[in-house]
Amino acid sequence: MKQLILFIILLITSLLNVARAQTKPVYQLFKSNGDLANYEEMIADLSNSDMVFFGEYHTNPISHWMQLEVSKSLFATKGDALFFGAEMFESGNQLVLNEYLNGVYAEDKMIPEMTQMWGNYKTDYRPLVEFAKDKNLRFIATNIPRRYASMINKKGIDGLKELSPEALELIGPDLETFFDPTVKAYAEMADNMGGHVPPNMLNIQMAQAAKDATMAHFSLKNFEQGNLLLHFEGSYHSNYEQGIIWWINKIQPGLTLKSITTVLESEWNAMTAEQKATIANYIIVVVDNMTQTNW
Repeated sequence: MKQLILFIILLITSLLNVARAQTKPVYQLFKSNGDLANYEEMIADLSNSDMVFFGEYHTNPISHWMQLEVSKSLFATKGDALFFGAEMFESGNQLVLNEYLNGVYAEDKMIPEMTQMWGNYKTDYRPLVEFAKDKNLRFIATNIPRRYASMINKKGIDGLKELSPEALELIGPDLETFFDPTVKAYAEMADNMGGHVPPNMLNIQMAQAAKDATMAHFSLKNFEQGNLLLHFEGSYHSNYEQGIIWWINKIQPGLTLKSITTVLESEWNAMTAEQKATIANYIIVVVDNMTQTNW
């Protein structure tokens, strides 16, 4: 009897400790209506999409952990219909990335040849690339080469006229057709500068749009009916159906697009009901004091 009582006491203590631990969650997952989201239900919903855009905070480990978990879960439901795209890889690096994924080029050779490789690749993006490699999934380098975005920043759309046909193949061709500085994502860039809008503001907006347009272009170029694209980008590029999502709806309307975003708890608490309802389909709310990775 004493042993049974001791066991019950230990069990209750253990359960209380678990309960106490659960009072300090590092993140919560919400739906756009403000309700807590069930992870498995979210995966089922995302699986019925053509493209899913996962907006991260670049140095937030919860974003990166969840990206890998969502990748695994979507692969379990979609198999080789799943493929990845990412802001973190420039379109000019696709050949080298493909050679690595196909096992014909070693990682220690691949990394030095990847231009503008992000500093947190090994901790935050390598697990995604390795998952794609292990499962024989495509991984698309969708972003505009940084040198061309910089050129647009300095010279505007006319800068593209100086580029070769081979260079233009690495940039979204719809930029000049659809660019609109009044779109929320770009208009806010000027609004946030208050009364200090620089004379080249239009170029700055267009350089940002060039990133979104190029990511949209390569997302669509590599998509076939029945595929599911899981794309990784900074949350700014997909929040409020702006950025990449806006461009995809312009270039090829009719696809089922869904999004996940990351916000800090203080940001979430300060948002209006309308903002919460429109920022994304699913929102990862992370505690403000979460440790960060190096970028």
